[in-house]
Amino acid sequence: MGRPHAVKWRKKQGKKRKLEETLASTSGEEEEEELEDNEQRAVEEEEKDGDKEAAADEIAGLPVVARPIHGSKKEKGVIFVLEKACLEVGKVGKNFQILNSDDHSNYLRKQNRNPADYRPDIIHQALLAIFDSPLTKAGRLQAVYVRTEKGVLFEIKPHVRMPRTFKRFCGLMSQLLQKLSITAVGKREKMLNVIKNPVSHHLPVDSQRIGLSHSSEKSVNLVDFVANASEDSTLVFVVGAMAHGMIDKENLDDFVSICKDPLSAACCLNRICSALEQKYNI
Repeated sequence: MGRPHAVKWRKKQGKKRKLEETLASTSGEEEEEELEDNEQRAVEEEEKDGDKEAAADEIAGLPVVARPIHGSKKEKGVIFVLEKACLEVGKVGKNFQILNSDDHSNYLRKQNRNPADYRPDIIHQALLAIFDSPLTKAGRLQAVYVRTEKGVLFEIKPHVRMPRTFKRFCGLMSQLLQKLSITAVGKREKMLNVIKNPVSHHLPVDSQRIGLSHSSEKSVNLVDFVANASEDSTLVFVVGAMAHGMIDKENLDDFVSICKDPLSAACCLNRICSALEQKYNI
């Protein structure tokens, strides 16, 4: 009677051993596969890290345009000063943002402010008009200075590539006004930098400062005016970047009007760049 039970027990033990052997073999294969996968992942990560390191010079906090090799140091450049730009940082919720009339109208009304005065899109369009021009691409742009409505003055290097979208531009300006400077990744050169007033301290000694406003009594043909300008002086054009009002006439060598009707800052800058391109045969 005891023998059948012994046979069954031996069979169960044999099956257990076979299961243990199969499990051991499969676990060993899985471990080998895991090791191979880990090694492959490590190699892929190393390759990705290498690619990132190789592209570190191209990726910047602010993109940089290659400087033109045909530009000469002896050639006179042009400087733009954009006055009264509406760039004000406000804490909306938990974040600091550049205030604008479209996104923060309720916030501005609660603080008894006129939303129509908050137009950072004007300075964005003005800067794109300058940096997208053939004049800048030819290496004739020497510097751009922007002074906000609050009196903050900052410089923009001529080889900066401005953000194309308004949202990214506002993020960049918010970062600049809080950190006071922005540098390219991996480079120490400051692409945008808050500097001390007045702007005249940063202009060349031979600069000729020209303010533009439709309210000026001196109306000129811009192409002829630029063509007759002295070759020995650095032309500095002062243009308003605000929705309403006019620039200050102080510290200007000339105050002219190029159109009887008011022009947007971007349109005015396009005309200036076009006249300079004709002067320099660009």
